[in-house]
Amino acid sequence: MPDIFLQRPPLAALNATGAHSLVAHLGILVTEQGEDYLRGTMPVDARTHQPFGLLHGGASVALAESLGSLAGNLCLDNSTAMAVGLEISANHIRSVRSGTVTGTARALHLGRNTQVWDIRIEDEEGRLVCVSRLTLAVVPRSKA
Repeated sequence: MPDIFLQRPPLAALNATGAHSLVAHLGILVTEQGEDYLRGTMPVDARTHQPFGLLHGGASVALAESLGSLAGNLCLDNSTAMAVGLEISANHIRSVRSGTVTGTARALHLGRNTQVWDIRIEDEEGRLVCVSRLTLAVVPRSKA
């Protein structure tokens, strides 16, 4: 498969973009950029739990949107355009109490005005925890 990304910054630079945001607060880290995917992890701990001690669905959605949005922007010339969230949905398949979850974002559609990303989140044993679909609007940089 051909490389879909126009940009390939070092992982440290990708992770630095979220230093003062929800991404850092939740402990989300980008761990790998392949030819057609972006992968990252998030701890399952007090920061990401819901009151019953399980991974909060909103934390899973935050991981999905963080990876998908970052991946979408890596597909663009950021001097002229940027991708911003338009809609996200998620199905929570399996609960997780501790450890780390890994999300992998893959493009389903890379259009001029929209992008659609599929994000699969798995537990440490590779079991599906959440599937999410993210639609991004591609907007001119001057209007963002």
